[in-house]
Amino acid sequence: MFDKLASAAAVRRDVVSAGGLVPFGVTVERILSPTEGIVAGRQVILGGTNNYLGLTFDHDCIEAGIAALRREGTGTTGSRMANGSYAGHLALERELAAFYGWPEAIVFSTGYLANLGMIGALTGPGDVLVIDSDCHASIYDGCKLSGAEVIRFRHNNAADLDRRLARLGERAHNALVIVEGIYSMLGDQAPLADIVAAKKRHGAMLMVDEAHSLGVLGEHGRGLCEAAGVMDGVDFVVGTFSKSLGGVGGFCVSPHPEFGLVRYTSRPYIFTASPSPATIASTRQALGHLRSRPQLRERLWHNVSRLHQGLTALGLPPAAAPSPVLAIARDSREQALADWQQLLDAGVYVNLMVPPATPGGISLLRCSISAAHSDAQIDHILAAFAALPGGRSAAPGQAALA
Repeated sequence: MFDKLASAAAVRRDVVSAGGLVPFGVTVERILSPTEGIVAGRQVILGGTNNYLGLTFDHDCIEAGIAALRREGTGTTGSRMANGSYAGHLALERELAAFYGWPEAIVFSTGYLANLGMIGALTGPGDVLVIDSDCHASIYDGCKLSGAEVIRFRHNNAADLDRRLARLGERAHNALVIVEGIYSMLGDQAPLADIVAAKKRHGAMLMVDEAHSLGVLGEHGRGLCEAAGVMDGVDFVVGTFSKSLGGVGGFCVSPHPEFGLVRYTSRPYIFTASPSPATIASTRQALGHLRSRPQLRERLWHNVSRLHQGLTALGLPPAAAPSPVLAIARDSREQALADWQQLLDAGVYVNLMVPPATPGGISLLRCSISAAHSDAQIDHILAAFAALPGGRSAAPGQAALA
């Protein structure tokens, strides 16, 4: 049974850093704030957490969770189909639907399950899934669950999508196109206006995973669909609570009146324990902050611009245009691993990303920036990158202000 894990053991051996750490699943011994923690016994700036709005330590979110914990206990101990929905589940769904201006939302226990549950419920044998080649693993796994035919189109290439839909002919009417708002590895955005135009031309439906763009893009923080002005051309928006909202869980919203029937056909919804009362309560509070505090998004983009400009000035340009995900390509897995350890030694924790998890087989140092990072912390991150091989030395702040 364990023979198949031999390759995983080899990968683990290959990514032990000079400091003896395995970068995948590093132990954060203590969280001090949204932007600081203790790793390997030293205090570090957390530069790879996806905590985009910095709400994990928000007083109101914490107090809402504590109150729900005391009032309703630690967990629901079952699925909503079996044990019923708590009032908080229904309230959060109403608030999500209102946030998007659509009639209904469905909450899942994780963002991964939201993709799994929606794809498996909407499609099956005889249907076609047309997905961006760089889609998240949860989307690929949802495709496997569905049993539908899967066609991949070239990453962010709307013309290739259009050609593949055209080849389907009438079958395009039974096709679900799936893309992401911001892609989690490189931080690049889908050309959503062109993708919507292609799906309309051929009568397909479109699902957009806004996991990394909820709270980040759009006038009201609804994501790339809002920012691109194509909300009326999208059929399903999937998202997660574990990024901008600082919690755990997932959701889907849709303008279609039949959407609610998904609850009766989605296996991950039917057979998974529902989110705890505390999780739901803190998420509702975070969604309220997303709606009422645009300054969080403004501060996030201030930090994004400062770091993107600084890294570019250092000769370490991120792989995509500015977004809260800033990925710096390295020449090899070995170089990326050594650089990751050097950054950690300098008090900066980022994500190490290596093949096969990365697109195109590249190795990456991946930063994800938060509204909670201070200018001084951004300067510290830049100083640590400046000391890497290939970076241009700069005193703290100089690169950011270049």
